[in-house]
Amino acid sequence: MDWKLRLLLLHCFLSFTVSEKSFEIDFKNNCFRKDGEYFRYVSGSIHYFRVPPEYWKDRLLKMYMTGLNAIQVYVPWNFHEPQPGVYNFEGDRNIEVFLDLAATIGLLVILRPGPYICAEWDMGGLPAWLLQNQNIVVRSSDSDYLRAVDSWFSQLLPRMKPRLYQNGGNIISVQVENEYGSYFACDYNYMRHLYKLFRNILGDQVVLFTTDGNSDKELKCGTLQGLYATVDFGPVLNITQAFAAQRHIEPKGPLVNSEYYTGWLDYWGSNHSTSSPEKVTQTLYDMLEIGANVNMYMFEGGTNFGYWSGADYKSKYLPVTTSYDYDAPLSEAGDPTDKLFAIRSVISKFQDVPHGPMPPATPKYGYGFVPLRKIGELIDFLDDLSPYLPMKTSYPLSFEDIKQYFGFMLYRTHLPTDVWDPTPLMSPLNGVHDLGYVLINGVYQGTLERDSVLMISVTGRKGDQLDILVENMGRINFGINFNDFKGQLWINGFNLGRYWSSRGPQKTLFVPGTVLNATFPNNITILELQEAPSKTYGLFLERPILNDTS
Repeated sequence: MDWKLRLLLLHCFLSFTVSEKSFEIDFKNNCFRKDGEYFRYVSGSIHYFRVPPEYWKDRLLKMYMTGLNAIQVYVPWNFHEPQPGVYNFEGDRNIEVFLDLAATIGLLVILRPGPYICAEWDMGGLPAWLLQNQNIVVRSSDSDYLRAVDSWFSQLLPRMKPRLYQNGGNIISVQVENEYGSYFACDYNYMRHLYKLFRNILGDQVVLFTTDGNSDKELKCGTLQGLYATVDFGPVLNITQAFAAQRHIEPKGPLVNSEYYTGWLDYWGSNHSTSSPEKVTQTLYDMLEIGANVNMYMFEGGTNFGYWSGADYKSKYLPVTTSYDYDAPLSEAGDPTDKLFAIRSVISKFQDVPHGPMPPATPKYGYGFVPLRKIGELIDFLDDLSPYLPMKTSYPLSFEDIKQYFGFMLYRTHLPTDVWDPTPLMSPLNGVHDLGYVLINGVYQGTLERDSVLMISVTGRKGDQLDILVENMGRINFGINFNDFKGQLWINGFNLGRYWSSRGPQKTLFVPGTVLNATFPNNITILELQEAPSKTYGLFLERPILNDTS
């Protein structure tokens, strides 16, 4: 009887202890409370999908040693559901392992599951297969879109629920959608649907929030009752003015900058973006001094491996580089920068930072010149690269129409008549939306490029073969246009991403040590799309070249 009573008391005590874990908004005192105590987070963004999993622990440790008490994490839908109903949470897609690793290190998590994330990621994380339905309106209450969203979140959110802070995990808050105030739809029914969906699966206790630009216009359509409104902005001179829009929407509650920009993204053909440590740390200091919660975007940028880089549309198409270095405190290779140590110094003025040395930079090796041997022309290997029979149609189909969501598509036809006079071939509106390489009987004629005023004049005889090899440069990830030396490089089958040396600013590709073999020869495969000299080589350097448009 005595033991039964003791066990009963122990069970009650344990149940009481677990239920005490809480993370909530204190509107009266304009702050967050964690387990009933005042709490302010100083966080940094890291994308598990841009960092090889072998380096997750290294990056997270460096963030922790900087003095961060939380990380912010996007979840790209298309990374986990490549085909409708086909889900992948293994290997580099194992977000549960990533979150648990962060918990082990001592980092809380601010989760941003979308469904749209932007992040300069292909189509903002939305799966391209959605576009097979030509009538779909993404990021709206369109029934077909919501059906796909519900299916996706029925897989993702139950995996996250045990990791919520009140359930014993490390997720303290969850964002609903992303910068929706910048989207044209302004569909409150859509936001209400997401709110109910998140509440039904995650429960009533988790803090749900939104993020938008710091203007009344952007917050108008991006917020909803029941979702705490936060803002984003970079270095500014007047911190009170920068938070004014949030205070207009949320008169009470904590000040939150969910994306404090430590740098910026790069586009092919533009200069490498940088932001000085002095400028970044001054505004960081100003925010911390008034008690604001801050997430630094990015803290570790990483790499757009494979075909994952997205694009913006700002009066013209702007494809994002393979490097997502972002001039972040941790470099693309995960190395601490002067900016990181300056940030650490500022944080230490407001809260304790861990004692001990910062983990060192990852080792680099400049292997020098590596000779390369030309294997052949791309069209000589079509049967190997595309083992299925060609699809015959009366008019060209889009990538999405034939479920080829990334990479390249070869369109082939034959001239119906003799063309003796040079005849212009150009990329019209709603034609080639990326890059199209034109060949007549296998001979390169020129390149059609989206948004470029470019015509290629062709001649030929009846029956000559006309090929247009279209390269998907990345679907637009920000804005309203969702219905929309150069090549690709692999090492040992791992797709390092796109290079475009002739355009810049990125001249080098990051090679993770994890893709190299130490015990047997490494295979380097290059698909060169513009100029392939008979003799060429690769050059391995210890330092990246990210700012060269010459």
